[in-house]
Amino acid sequence: MSLYKYVRKLWKNPRQNELWRERLLQWRKENSTVRVDKPTRIDRARSLGYKAKQGFVIVRQRVLRGGHRREQIKGGRRSKRFGTRLNLDKNYQWIAEERAQKSYKNLVVLNSYWVAEDGMYRWFEVILVDPDHPVIKADRNLAWLQTRKNWSRVFHGKTSAGKKGRGLRS
Repeated sequence: MSLYKYVRKLWKNPRQNELWRERLLQWRKENSTVRVDKPTRIDRARSLGYKAKQGFVIVRQRVLRGGHRREQIKGGRRSKRFGTRLNLDKNYQWIAEERAQKSYKNLVVLNSYWVAEDGMYRWFEVILVDPDHPVIKADRNLAWLQTRKNWSRVFHGKTSAGKKGRGLRS
């Protein structure tokens, strides 16, 4: 078996891993958006398009769990039209990708994957790519990132989590 197969097998039951508890204790104290040197799940990152070269950035994004409630509208509506307890059709992963994109405006979200969760938070690692980096420009497989329409792909629901939230995946 290859190395990635063993790593994938370990991530089937992550709570049995000894590092799980220590990681969560440390991650709870950190900010909600943290840039990471290396992916925590190298097998998952590689399968989603990550390459260990310049121009790729990994960000660990924390999302608060619970009901997706809209903010209260301050004026201009009658109370019947408030609807603050609506169930928004966005999953936590899509929200995490959007927040990472807002923090790193010059980068493009490639994809993301689940890393951990507890009773209060969920953590996702988001793979971001710098489309203006010379190494990325030279890569023919990433040439589609150069077009302007793909620079805000996460807000248009074109990532994997966004397509799932829009009902485009079965």
